[in-house]
Amino acid sequence: MASSISSSSPQNPSVRSGRRIALWLFFMCGLVAAMVIVGGATRLTDSGLSIVEWRPVTGAIPPMSEADWLSEFEKYKTIPEYAEVNFGMSLAEFKQIYWWEWGHRLLGRVIGFAFLLPLIFFVVTKQVTRRLSYKLAGLFVLGGMQGALGWWMVSSGLSERVDVSQYRLAAHLSLAVLLFAAMFWLALDLWPQKKLAAPEKFRLGAFALAGGVFAQMVLGAFVAGLRAGRTFNTWPLMDGKFFPDGYFHANPAFHDLFETMAAVQFNHRIGAYLLAAGAVWFYLAARKVEYEPRARLVLAAVGLQIVLGIWTVLAATPIALGLLHQAGALMVFATALYAAHGVHVRKA
Repeated sequence: MASSISSSSPQNPSVRSGRRIALWLFFMCGLVAAMVIVGGATRLTDSGLSIVEWRPVTGAIPPMSEADWLSEFEKYKTIPEYAEVNFGMSLAEFKQIYWWEWGHRLLGRVIGFAFLLPLIFFVVTKQVTRRLSYKLAGLFVLGGMQGALGWWMVSSGLSERVDVSQYRLAAHLSLAVLLFAAMFWLALDLWPQKKLAAPEKFRLGAFALAGGVFAQMVLGAFVAGLRAGRTFNTWPLMDGKFFPDGYFHANPAFHDLFETMAAVQFNHRIGAYLLAAGAVWFYLAARKVEYEPRARLVLAAVGLQIVLGIWTVLAATPIALGLLHQAGALMVFATALYAAHGVHVRKA
């Protein structure tokens, strides 16, 4: 049977303050999700390399005159992407990709202020304990690291490549998802709720399922990084084969699993099938311990995401479907975290 677990303890703020902070953290999760989706849009529109400098403060101001726009355009013309992909593009076309990347970076700045200012307020008004303040400060530092990691990713495409490294893209997305998870989990900690006393095996299974969702999102980052979603646009087979041509190079090596379109899309497909099996197992196990509602939510989210993923592949990843699929991944992750958080180990 479920037992009530209150968030009010010597290590946590009062229930009322905890609810306020939790609501703020849930809002921050929404902003991070928006950041991930806008980042996906910059990728799908090939806009990520349009700003070739990292100016955390002055970069918040966009070009304000024709001379400013021409200056930014001239800087863009110095990188390989312009010479090899967009040579001859007009200033108007440059502005279109510039605004996507500028918006992505601006949203990052907005997230920083949306986190820092309320944090200062909660600390000054003594609504957070010392331990909680350390956790919140850690989240703020993690957000700053995400900005630096984003520039490290962009810099990989400014000299010898016409796009960013898929490895750095995966790292950038991974940190964003981990930040989302940390804020979401802490918000759940602060929100009074009932938890299920269940066997340790079931709890470990819930955490494993959430970990599987995270791993699948990382595999999806490699698909995005190599633009592999616009190839092998058939299902259930990949151009008539289970193992597609080009899954390995002539000289197979471990890194080839992340460096060919065939490999990364195949890995992402297999990850989806394994995740579906895990969601079914979790639902069946949950029925035995009276934990069906949250498990059913996870199963439904996984099922819808797989259908959306198949649709996206068959349609060769149009921007709208690609972004919807990315948003769906965050929803699946949130439901998996919600399910894992609601379980504690039953005492013998």
